[in-house]
Amino acid sequence: MQYFSQTRGEEQHSQITFKDSILNPKASFGGLYTLSSFKKLPELESLLFLDYANLTKRIFSHLELELDGLDQALQCYQSFDDPKNPAPISHLLGHYYLQELYHGPSRAFKDMALQPLGKLFAHYTKGEYLLLSATSGDTGPATLESFKGMKNIRVVCLYPEKGTSDVQRLQMSTQNAENLKVLPIIGNFDDAQHALKTLLSDASFLHTLRQKGIEVSASNSVNFGRIAFQIIYHIWGYLSLVREGQISLGEKIYSVIPSGNFGNALGAFYAKLMGLPLHKIIIASNPNHILTDFIQSGIYDISHRSLLQTRSPAMDILKSSNVERVLFALFGSQRTRELMHSLDVQRSYALTKEELRCLREHFDAGFCDDITCLEQIQTLAKHSKIIDPHTAIAYAVAQTLNQDSKILICSTAEWSKFSPTIAYAINGKKYGDKEAIKFLLSNYPLQLSTKISSLFEKEENLAPSIPPSKIKETILQWIK
Repeated sequence: MQYFSQTRGEEQHSQITFKDSILNPKASFGGLYTLSSFKKLPELESLLFLDYANLTKRIFSHLELELDGLDQALQCYQSFDDPKNPAPISHLLGHYYLQELYHGPSRAFKDMALQPLGKLFAHYTKGEYLLLSATSGDTGPATLESFKGMKNIRVVCLYPEKGTSDVQRLQMSTQNAENLKVLPIIGNFDDAQHALKTLLSDASFLHTLRQKGIEVSASNSVNFGRIAFQIIYHIWGYLSLVREGQISLGEKIYSVIPSGNFGNALGAFYAKLMGLPLHKIIIASNPNHILTDFIQSGIYDISHRSLLQTRSPAMDILKSSNVERVLFALFGSQRTRELMHSLDVQRSYALTKEELRCLREHFDAGFCDDITCLEQIQTLAKHSKIIDPHTAIAYAVAQTLNQDSKILICSTAEWSKFSPTIAYAINGKKYGDKEAIKFLLSNYPLQLSTKISSLFEKEENLAPSIPPSKIKETILQWIK
């Protein structure tokens, strides 16, 4: 059995298992759980013709992660558009390929991990749980879809009141299961994520709930269970290119990932550490380009920055939690603790020249503004290729790379979740969501999931927006 490390230092005599990290994801000193090392992959040829579920089981077994309940959890992919291929590859243009990660119930890449995690969580829990979720637009709907109706698990979802698309808001505000509570907050995603982490460390909050027999966990990528499942689709994407004859086995490619909180990119990083043939992982950012600055300079500085609202709201993040796990993997717990303490206190930290060189062995980065994002959408629409704004940013950054290798872009959301932005990019007209969806369906070879079309017929149960200072009180009142 594989035991877990903690990014900011080990607790004495701790033996944290995969199950423990899922149920209780907050580690000591405010750190995160992760594996201390990642074993090299088996021969890729032996993985080539496994189906998605068996590939997951093979990789989890290889990493010595607990497998109890995994077979049942992987049944979740039966609800995806193609159960045999939940994360398909499609050709974009030239050397560019998309890995479509949005074929699950919430039509975004978070389903790839949250659907099986929900099943695994339910399998492991014996008592009552409160599951906290903070979202910039995709984690929330995916969490609510995964956990709705579970009798012993209550979910509180926090999202910035003005920080999501209309469809993303509807996916949350039209949920009516009694175990779900959706709270719009006055602030941005960083505020929501900070509130979640604060509650996970709030002794009085945890004590109050434990007196009621309720334990607390989280569905954000602070939970390593999310990350474990996100490793798999990066391996699957590479193997799919081989199976389709686009690359030869062992040939290196670039992986380009639109990134906000760095969980998707972290899955690719772990796959690369295990030997997946990637030149580099390319991080694509929007005008909130803190990750680009960090990877290019080694300086992570949010002391003078304000979060900008952009056309790609799921990436409107300044404090990217999962960078911490990369720091731990490259530099160890002591250095990670120093750097994160500096970020907490001074709102910045800086790598040494040697540390930056080490980071850039694995990563490169770029960003584009909203105008360029819209231009990419318009250009591809002329080829009848409709992509969401986050994928458009990744495509813009991908075009700055050397064109000597195939480039696989993670496409993180279905077009329907951001249809007004896409329609505006194409013809310069402003639409509401229903009108934009109608325009796109009328002019392009697209299909609309009933999960999206049915949203407009449902009644919204929209709670009043609250400041972060009221979140704890509001949750405790709901629990009563």
